[in-house]
Amino acid sequence: MSSEKYLVCQGALCQCKFGTAPDTLKVSSQDKYYINDSSFSQKLVGNTMDLGSPLQAGTFGSCKKMNNNPCKPAITQWQKFYDKVTLKNGGMILTEESKAVCAVGGSPCVEFMTTGQVAAVSPGNMEKADEEVQQELNPLVEIKKLRNVGPFEGIVLKSE
Repeated sequence: MSSEKYLVCQGALCQCKFGTAPDTLKVSSQDKYYINDSSFSQKLVGNTMDLGSPLQAGTFGSCKKMNNNPCKPAITQWQKFYDKVTLKNGGMILTEESKAVCAVGGSPCVEFMTTGQVAAVSPGNMEKADEEVQQELNPLVEIKKLRNVGPFEGIVLKSE
């Protein structure tokens, strides 16, 4: 069993066990550390200083703890974070196993459904690709031709 944990970044999908809808993490506690983002513009690293309501829509739908009234998240702390690195804002990096404690839920009730990271093909991936394997996986694409065009030309990538 692997001990590797994926780091969480802006765009990660979260769900509260007392809510009726997921929401997306919006990192506002720092603006210097990015992952999985070659342009350094979208995938800020999530960390333990993302408190209050660090969410795109700011709600998990209706809250079972509030008699199904609208959810108003109030994250007070994060648990199960990566504690080997401290960011300049004093935060520790969130991982796929991190959970948030909400003042309303009173327990670690918010967890991640996705990390926000997206796999992306790079020119280096095409250089290292095994032609026979790629031909089996993508019978309509000739790997030799892809090696001779610019990165991503003619390729459509789907996000998670």
